Amino acid sequence: MNPPDDSVLARLADTLASRRPDQGGDPARSYTAKLLARGPDAFLKKIGEEATELVMAAKDGTPDRIVAETADLWFHCLVALTHYGLRPEDVLAELARREGVSGLEEKASRKAP
Repeated sequence: MNPPDDSVLARLADTLASRRPDQGGDPARSYTAKLLARGPDAFLKKIGEEATELVMAAKDGTPDRIVAETADLWFHCLVALTHYGLRPEDVLAELARREGVSGLEEKASRKAP
């Protein structure tokens, strides 16, 4: 099976943006609109829950659950990006910037002087 290309993230980001309450998203009809209307506390709580569920799935070593929980975590992270006016392309650009850089070097470069 060939993995979908990263354009699925762009399409999902477009859909999420259309669910923003200021773009006509209806919290009564859309889970995403409901999360966005409730503000950061709602989707940040979901990110924490999904991260914990991913950890548990990984500890159990269940590949299908690991994939499903990662998808749930990524979805809620995309909701957060939407709230802050960011897109997955911003994250992909940051990952591309880090490509080929030692993780230790990259982390050290983020420390304040």
